[in-house]
Amino acid sequence: MDSMTGVVGPAMAAALPPHVRLLLLTDGKRISRVVHVLAELGIADELADGPLAVPELAERTGTHADSLGRVLRVAAAFGVFEEREDGRYALTDLSEALRSGVPGSQRDMVLYNGSELLWRTYGSLMHTVRTGQPAFEEAYGHGFFTHLEENPEAGALFDRAMTGMSRATARMLLDGFDFSRFARIADVGGGRGLFLSEVLARHPQVRGTLVDRPAVIEEAPKLFDEAGVADRVEIVPGDFFGELPPGRDAYVLKAVLHDWDDERAAAVLGRVRDALAERPDGRLLICEFLVGPANQWDRGKLLDLDMLVRFGGRERSADQWRTLLAASGFALVDEPVPGRWAVLECRPVATAR
Repeated sequence: MDSMTGVVGPAMAAALPPHVRLLLLTDGKRISRVVHVLAELGIADELADGPLAVPELAERTGTHADSLGRVLRVAAAFGVFEEREDGRYALTDLSEALRSGVPGSQRDMVLYNGSELLWRTYGSLMHTVRTGQPAFEEAYGHGFFTHLEENPEAGALFDRAMTGMSRATARMLLDGFDFSRFARIADVGGGRGLFLSEVLARHPQVRGTLVDRPAVIEEAPKLFDEAGVADRVEIVPGDFFGELPPGRDAYVLKAVLHDWDDERAAAVLGRVRDALAERPDGRLLICEFLVGPANQWDRGKLLDLDMLVRFGGRERSADQWRTLLAASGFALVDEPVPGRWAVLECRPVATAR
């Protein structure tokens, strides 16, 4: 293999001079766009049955052969596809995840990450840095969820991407935390009930309550029925800024609080604290990405920027969670591992709020 093959790829980036590594970081938009275009064309699906030459790929996808080949060459330099000596292209471990409908598929998330919805927002990042206000509103003139409602295609893409991510994170959270300890669990802001259905399917002795806005929970009965858990679920229309059904053993907030600044997040926590007023042994289970230490890579630091530019929300470190929880009448039970998705188990404590 040529000693320069893949030299700009992540595996060899540390060997590059500092000024070259710096420029590599600025190539991110180019590389992301390459992967996005190939995902949109469904190249990985075309290669599922074996390697193909560029002309055949171009014919199948209705593209210009020379241009497609040059884009594929860039993707292969980063290991997304493999360029073979005979000119054909093949799948790699990375591009397997670009296929549609396979376990662990990232195609919808790649399409979202490369969409105008994200990059137009990041184009207004300077507005957020200067003002503290969400870049999305500067870029589009209205809020994020208003945009999704008014643009069904964008809304459908976002929903597919988030559903795929939710399925993956649900497995990680369920593998790392024992939800069976709680006989009755309320999933607050649980959407259509995907996570709660996974909890109940894995733990047949647990009963659940789903709480979310009426328009959101319309599809929940069908999902619970398909999962075989409908007889153990109560669906309660509501708002996590409003009164919550009391008396559950645990209240789950999965990917809810990162949408909000500390003031609004504290308001949600206050509602959970009220619901636990008669259950001093009850628990709050916060499922979020826990930001890791300084000068170390973790995806939570990028997700934090997504929250910042989209809503004005934030991902939080363990210290930030402790501060927010203490002000809201909760304390962490254990020490979660930073730099990954985690379940923050919290107990109610006596405090003046």
